[in-house]
Amino acid sequence: MRAPRTRGALRLRERAADYAYVAARQVVGVLAARRPVPTGPGGGAPVVLLPGVYETWRLLGPVATGLARAGHPVHAVPGLGYNRRPVADAADRTAAFLDAADLQGVVLVAHSKGGLVGKRVMLSPAGSRVVGMVAVATPFRGSRYARYLLGRTLRAFSPRDAALLALAAERSVDARITAVFPRFDPHIPETGRLEGGRNVELPLAGHFLPLGDPTLVDVVVREVDRIARPTPHG
Repeated sequence: MRAPRTRGALRLRERAADYAYVAARQVVGVLAARRPVPTGPGGGAPVVLLPGVYETWRLLGPVATGLARAGHPVHAVPGLGYNRRPVADAADRTAAFLDAADLQGVVLVAHSKGGLVGKRVMLSPAGSRVVGMVAVATPFRGSRYARYLLGRTLRAFSPRDAALLALAAERSVDARITAVFPRFDPHIPETGRLEGGRNVELPLAGHFLPLGDPTLVDVVVREVDRIARPTPHG
């Protein structure tokens, strides 16, 4: 009889699948660099995509396509690139884009670091243009793995980082954020849960792989619609 799969072996397989997915998606993103952001026919709330660190909006491609099919105009922030700038800088660029495009009633859809950027935008003067955010696998409390990484860009996710702690202490917009996260995230052992926000845990594994899963896409579209069309009782 075959020995039962150990938890450690399962985690290794899940990690490998996660890295294989993001590597393939990054290649697809490079090959499709000139393709525009998919956008819906209108009628739905405008959506602005905020990718994670070392990502472009194209890693959110399946989510963007699902939102466009649901009728949402989808936007990417010009100049954000691979989102390597500090959270404050990326937030300033995003806020400037919202103002320049005169977008109103916006729902931010973010992955990983993008959720930190989005929260800072919501706290800024441009936050009046944003009705809420759906953040996928965002390290709102940081990741203890960050201490082992090289470079300020990644070490900024340490749970002890002053800027991250200051952002976490700002609670006024948390109720307008939906945090969506997998049951196992190899990058964020603390999970993407946001205290005070709406939390949706999915039976998925990986930091990147869930972005291409129809289950996650459906949840994001549903949550965007919910945020954009609040009930009379909020």
